[in-house]
Amino acid sequence: MPVIEVHLLEGYSADDKRRLGEALTDATRLVVPASPELVTVMIHEMPADNYYRGRTSRTPAPALADPCAIVETFLQHLGNRNLESARELIADDFVMFFPAAAVMHQFAQLLEWSETRYKRIEKTIDGIEAMQSAGDESIVYCRGTLSGEWLDGSAFSGIRFIDRFELVNGKITKQEVWNDIAETQSVSGQSA
Repeated sequence: MPVIEVHLLEGYSADDKRRLGEALTDATRLVVPASPELVTVMIHEMPADNYYRGRTSRTPAPALADPCAIVETFLQHLGNRNLESARELIADDFVMFFPAAAVMHQFAQLLEWSETRYKRIEKTIDGIEAMQSAGDESIVYCRGTLSGEWLDGSAFSGIRFIDRFELVNGKITKQEVWNDIAETQSVSGQSA
């Protein structure tokens, strides 16, 4: 049974500490074959005035925003065509990769490209997971199904998708999309 002890300066919220505990549990389980209830995480808080580094008392850095929540909010904004709010969540060098499309950097490119494929599309999220890369990026995978309306007005649903996002400093830098829309279009007689 793994036991992990963490010492934090006071100042983090209960939600921040919950997220840290869950992340440490998940990271431990990548190496140690233990169910979540067998991983114990103990967080010890220290008053900032009891901690010194370089002869100076320190205050804790603010917790990073939850990358899964950022991605979910981003997808909601895109789905609602609230592009200004979606733009607030992306980095200046944001890049998108979609099946059978050129690399895109602007939402206008995405909208123009999608107009040749369907009238409307909606994502139903079945799961969303985050992990930290070896670098500064947080990686988020979002999976689920697509539904919507083809160009001829007929409906579609149940099309699988996976989106992979990279985030740095709370901003989305990359979105990569995989889905079965082309296969569904060819079976239904739609043009891709």
